[in-house]
Amino acid sequence: MGAVAGVVDLRALLELRTAVPADSSDDTLLVRCDLPGTMQLYTVPLAGGELVQITDAPDPVDGQLIDGAHLILLERDHEGNEHTQLWLVAEAEEQPLVVEPEFVHRDACLSRDRALLAYTTNRENGVDWAVVVRTLRGDDERELFAPGGWNTPVGFSPDGSKLVVQHDSARAGDNDLYLVDVATGDAEHVTPHDDDAWFDEPVWLVNGSGFYAATNEGRDTKAIKRYHFESRRWSVAVESDWDLECHGDDAGRWLLVHANEDGYSRLELRDTRTLDIVEDVPLPGRGVVEEPVFAPNGSALAFKFSSPVDPGDVWTYDVDERELRRATELPRAVDLGVLREPELHRFESFDGESIPVFLWEPEGDGPFPVVVTVHGGPESQYRPAFLPSFTPLTQHLVSRGYAVAAPNVRGSTGYGKRYEHLDDVRLRLDSVRDLSSLHDWLGTRPRIDAARAVLYGRSYGGYMVLAGLAFQPERWAAGIECVGISNFVTFLENTAPWRRAVREPEYGTLERDREFLIEASPITHVDRIRAPLFIQHGANDPRVPLEETEQIHRVLTEKGIRCELLVHQDEGHAIGKLENRVETFERAVAFLEEVLR
Repeated sequence: MGAVAGVVDLRALLELRTAVPADSSDDTLLVRCDLPGTMQLYTVPLAGGELVQITDAPDPVDGQLIDGAHLILLERDHEGNEHTQLWLVAEAEEQPLVVEPEFVHRDACLSRDRALLAYTTNRENGVDWAVVVRTLRGDDERELFAPGGWNTPVGFSPDGSKLVVQHDSARAGDNDLYLVDVATGDAEHVTPHDDDAWFDEPVWLVNGSGFYAATNEGRDTKAIKRYHFESRRWSVAVESDWDLECHGDDAGRWLLVHANEDGYSRLELRDTRTLDIVEDVPLPGRGVVEEPVFAPNGSALAFKFSSPVDPGDVWTYDVDERELRRATELPRAVDLGVLREPELHRFESFDGESIPVFLWEPEGDGPFPVVVTVHGGPESQYRPAFLPSFTPLTQHLVSRGYAVAAPNVRGSTGYGKRYEHLDDVRLRLDSVRDLSSLHDWLGTRPRIDAARAVLYGRSYGGYMVLAGLAFQPERWAAGIECVGISNFVTFLENTAPWRRAVREPEYGTLERDREFLIEASPITHVDRIRAPLFIQHGANDPRVPLEETEQIHRVLTEKGIRCELLVHQDEGHAIGKLENRVETFERAVAFLEEVLR
């Protein structure tokens, strides 16, 4: 296609920095920010001010405040291997807290007085996750909850005597909450249910008499329910036709209700006692809120806001003054005014199911080639935020004269439990058929050239790219896939042992579903693939092993199909380092320009 006037520089887009809250005290925010090229920890006054860098690690980090900004709990892995370890950071010096690199130690959860730490580890057998509790400054560690499977500590009671633990079941999209006595380890199952249901983390009432949690138990979308300790019963607190989640402050003043309305965020501030709406929290624009965090005293709310035209800063809302402020103002080398918003559409799939899709169309008469970006998960959703693996590429391509479509095919979250389960196990290929129906719909739009339609996706989205090329070879002109599954059998055999148990409820088991898994694997139908392909993978990926990419690359190359392969030795499942993102997307764009000439 060649150079196009008004092209937005890809590297400049990739270098747009972002920040997200990690934790808050009454006067200080801990934020994750990628100013150095990877996500590092910074502090900034809650009222606004200068960012102060706390960590300078080679890999992305996360953390929580322990003693203001003087002591921080740090979580990080090594080169994307997801073997998270726990460290203390005092005066910029790291001290090992729980460090056994051969195992994973994740989901650190602190009591409100910062005296107790709970986390989960797979050190017992590499597969099952035990919740461990310890004092933060001692070495009196003990196993608290270990029924097998996937377990996550999600919230101490206000007095630290109880801990709520999520336990994932063997069914897709299903879990339970257990209330565990920290002193004795006695566990009470507080979410008995029959049908599939998901329960989010709790927001405790300040007197410890119960908590709120978002759940889709007994309904299609997530509502906010309250659990009453005295009666051992649940009651509906807030409900909607959209999925809701909730957050609260330690002082018990506010219940924040976050609605996901067709991908866009809306925030309500409610009184925790009456549940009356105090106000709708103002947002900087139309987009997506991530990681809302209250100051413990409830005086302020911090959150990340981003959209397809806003890379994202941390904003604070002063609850008492009713004032919205930008807490971070990161440098921008791109005129954000030239970026384009998508339009939200729906198309009818092969069986009549209505599928949402966000569509960018460039200026001009067209017809334009189109890149279809498919999200991962599959239990996920494309939302109109600024996503490092999608938005810079999208905006660059639109400025070059490409249309871009981001569908939420069946199996996506955000549209209710029924829709999420439409791709489970032997329904897998129905989601691939949605891509074919999308192609048909794109072909009806006069400014889009469906003969030059390309698939792009990461992780499960990478599988969808390969599946589209294999099952619908006549429709797709090229593919760009990152860390995708090419063979469900080898994927389940070789993924990290703890990952297999998590993925089988969604994809199926080798013992029961092997024949179907073989049929649904792109490698089985590789002889049908004829479109050129660009692939990126991280050598340290514990989720989708590098072999998944190597085997499809090997076979396609032997067939004489153009298949470019880029392997980053210092990455895992995600591309955490800026220079690697730049290399990936610059090569991907060059690939597109060549194959769509």
